Amino acid sequence: MDNSIHLQTHQLCWQPPGTPARILDDVHLTVKQSHFVGVLGPNGSGKTSLLRCLYRSEKPDQGSITLDGQSLLSYSSQDLAKKLAVVLQEHPADIPLCVDELLRLGRIPHRDFLSRDRRGYSDYEQQINTELDISRLLKRSYENLSGGEKQRVMIARALYQKPELLILDEPTNHLDIAHQLSIMRYLAGLKITVICSLHDLNLAAHFCDEVAIMHQGRLVEQGTPEAVFTPETIKQVFNVNAISDQHPSTGSLRLSFY
Repeated sequence: MDNSIHLQTHQLCWQPPGTPARILDDVHLTVKQSHFVGVLGPNGSGKTSLLRCLYRSEKPDQGSITLDGQSLLSYSSQDLAKKLAVVLQEHPADIPLCVDELLRLGRIPHRDFLSRDRRGYSDYEQQINTELDISRLLKRSYENLSGGEKQRVMIARALYQKPELLILDEPTNHLDIAHQLSIMRYLAGLKITVICSLHDLNLAAHFCDEVAIMHQGRLVEQGTPEAVFTPETIKQVFNVNAISDQHPSTGSLRLSFY
């Protein structure tokens, strides 16, 4: 695994206009190339706000974000779309497209202005459709899909962009247990950098290379799940007691709460 730095924030601060306090305060995050990094924390800790700054939906008041050693703000929209794809926590419910048409939008960053979209699917796209279990949905209207089906389609659309960095805000929302595990397993197996916010500490412990813990707008811990998910940190941040052991089947860290 490449240990070079892919994305980094330095002294990142953000305060929405009209609010009395910063939502993000002096955040230092380092994400290595091809690592799967989970961002965790209680509700209101700043997870989504951090991700919104990372995919340039919000502009920080202070500090910097670099992508491949270059300021994130210096990229054109098209160049950034070739490098970075995003899956939001919630999606519009009334997109008047069939799934096939929606997926093809992911190809746009790599098309010339005058080129026509090709028919059919590449081997890369067919593999995505299969892994995310959406092949049977291609001709269906997006509006008529369940929440979990919409989530899987949006992850596929993002991957059609062929990004080097994929950012997801709570990608396991709306998914049943089987699809949670299959999608997390698939994301962990991608040979790209993945940053996603999560609520489930055990999913993060099993699949993430590193976890970053947000608390009251600050990044308080970053490292491997084994190093970060200590009883002391979990009590301080999540206000619950925890014990840990090794999962008998997978060997990964397993947390129990009381």
